[in-house]
Amino acid sequence: MPRPHDRGGWSTDEPIEQDDHAWHDWERQTAVLPNLLKSKGIMVTDELRRGIEALPADEYERLTYFERWSASLEMLLVEKGHLTTEEIDARVSELEERWEADQ
Repeated sequence: MPRPHDRGGWSTDEPIEQDDHAWHDWERQTAVLPNLLKSKGIMVTDELRRGIEALPADEYERLTYFERWSASLEMLLVEKGHLTTEEIDARVSELEERWEADQ
């Protein structure tokens, strides 16, 4: 069986949704990060794709398009020693607390 990124989705008789959706701020920021990291010599495009393709099938299926990018970028930054998982988790916790306080 091909990996999820190779098969192009699940077969269905449902029409393909082609409507644009409003982007969330985090999606815009995630979309910009690869170019920023490339400009700093931290990564290349093929590495982003490698990270996405390395996701376990169940995780790949569960994540949205930019969540896959985010997971790949996190993996690459940790793999290359720019950040640790603990640093990322701590920052995410801080942001979640701030977001909850603002609600």
